[in-house]
Amino acid sequence: MRKSALFSLLFILGTTLHAQYTETINSNRPGQSQGAFAVGTSVIQIETGGYFGNDEHSAFASTTDIWGIDYQLRYGLLFENLELNLTGAFENQDISRNFLGTQDESSIRNFKANTIGAKYLIFDPYKELEEDKPNLYSWKANQRFKWKKLIPAVSLYAGANFSFGDNPYLYEGEGKFSPKAAIITQNNWGRWVLVMNFIGDKLSEEYRSYILMGTLTHAISQKFAVFGEYQSIWSDIYADDLVRAGAAYLVGKDLQFDVAGLMNFKDTPSRWQVAAGVSYRFDLHKIDEFLEDSNEGNRRRQRSEKLGRKKKNKGEENGEGGK
Repeated sequence: MRKSALFSLLFILGTTLHAQYTETINSNRPGQSQGAFAVGTSVIQIETGGYFGNDEHSAFASTTDIWGIDYQLRYGLLFENLELNLTGAFENQDISRNFLGTQDESSIRNFKANTIGAKYLIFDPYKELEEDKPNLYSWKANQRFKWKKLIPAVSLYAGANFSFGDNPYLYEGEGKFSPKAAIITQNNWGRWVLVMNFIGDKLSEEYRSYILMGTLTHAISQKFAVFGEYQSIWSDIYADDLVRAGAAYLVGKDLQFDVAGLMNFKDTPSRWQVAAGVSYRFDLHKIDEFLEDSNEGNRRRQRSEKLGRKKKNKGEENGEGGK
């Protein structure tokens, strides 16, 4: 299961899952938020894409053409609840300024961000909360809204930003290493997934940032999903409100393509971007961790064990000794 932003649980509609690992890829793209759930043990996942856009700053009389590549490498380590990840972006900016009729042009190019971190699921309502049993005497009681559905899964994230060399994207006096932390929540409501990120970035710096992100994803079908995202940034250097929207398409179980767009609502600077990307999963996952005494968990366990026996038999037929 996972994030949102995309295909985390969206393709096992209406089913309560009891393991982090899902039968289809669960990508954080094309949004910028992280989902609460990890990719699953021994899963290696690459999420990357290109983007281009423009920033126009009315106060500085500047126009900046932007292109870049962002990337995320995710790995499920030791437990279903734990994920290690590397997130970053390489960006080029071509800047044009008009000062008192004099045109000045310059370019900068470097890694705009690199962060290595770990995410751990501390609360999963699908495991921790007792499943409601049907009321055999009241149809109305069975249809009543259950308030506990509003209780989200919760993860904690801790990471470190790092930069090497003379990086033009660092503010004057900014250190090359700084901590980052986040609280991540996720609600899964059938075809809908809501992810919230509460982020503190560059916490050791004078100009630290606080970020709120909310991503709402809707599965149109088992292969196609759309999303909308709101991001608010508070900092003494840069504050903004951004909105994103886009779609993703699933090809097979391990491959996803996506497109997205971004815009804001001010002119210091006014911003727009478009992006396209791909996510791919190297699925080395063997057996899920299941919730004990769960019918769904038992079914999924049996399915995994059956798959394991098929792989073993196939290996023996090919002379591999079944190992």
